[in-house]
Amino acid sequence: MKLKQRSKGVLLVVIATMLWGVSGTVAEFLFKEQGFNAEWLVDIRLLASGILLLAYASYKKDTSVREIWTCKKDWISLFVFSILGVVGAQYTYFACISYSNAATATILQYLNPVIITCFVTIRMKKLPNKTEMLAICLAIIGTGFIITKGDLHSLSISGMALFWGILSAFASAVYTLQPISLLKKYSSIAVIGWGMLIGGILFAFVRAPWQFTGTISPVSILGVLFVVLFGTLIAFYCYLESLNYIKPTEASILGCIEPLSAAFLSVLWLKTPFGFFDFTGTACIIITIMILSLTKNEASLEPITQN
Repeated sequence: MKLKQRSKGVLLVVIATMLWGVSGTVAEFLFKEQGFNAEWLVDIRLLASGILLLAYASYKKDTSVREIWTCKKDWISLFVFSILGVVGAQYTYFACISYSNAATATILQYLNPVIITCFVTIRMKKLPNKTEMLAICLAIIGTGFIITKGDLHSLSISGMALFWGILSAFASAVYTLQPISLLKKYSSIAVIGWGMLIGGILFAFVRAPWQFTGTISPVSILGVLFVVLFGTLIAFYCYLESLNYIKPTEASILGCIEPLSAAFLSVLWLKTPFGFFDFTGTACIIITIMILSLTKNEASLEPITQN
């Protein structure tokens, strides 16, 4: 029975991470083939996902949906999380996709464990150990391969793509670290749901939902529905449900499937060029994630879902 439950947990987290990876590729399709605006898609995703998550939490009679607003310190923290964490991570990720592709954006975002490791070592006032140094070096080498394709004299992606990709990694680190105190008191569904809804409402001042640009077609509508429903709501549920059967560390390692699925689908569907150095760089970053996941100590922090 225990093996069966563990298999169920592994299957759930694999489904979640694959849906996140596919969601990024669908977003790339909407940007490149359907003329969609990244800001508009971010706002629609945040608003719709926030409403759906909170509706689900209310249906499950999750008291955190209301209780989080009873403490001034907590709702101030929630607003900070919404702006710097949720909006920051979502927009920088989609912006990087719009300037490059889903594979590159997802891989660069997955540098966030390295940033978290550096933050923890600084906070603990200690130098990284040998294993952490190896992981950091692998991440740097992997990133170098991806952005240069082996030619150190030029970038293979635009400066804007690199800027948003690196910023996405930092924003994802904030997304992981900032709400820790909230997650100790309230359910993750309530915290993420309110974070997305508040973020969507605030981001509407940047790009209102009715300010639409792009091609409206059955394919594009299905694409938006996939990003919101499968790439957010169902993926989020599967990931959280998997933690009832497997350890968070195992879920983190299996999360490596996300950049692989994004890369595979981009190459297969959108014909994105992905050569030797891209695969080598991706492998370096995935190994980095596995190393850092397997060597977590008391100062380490488990990630929450990102995409």
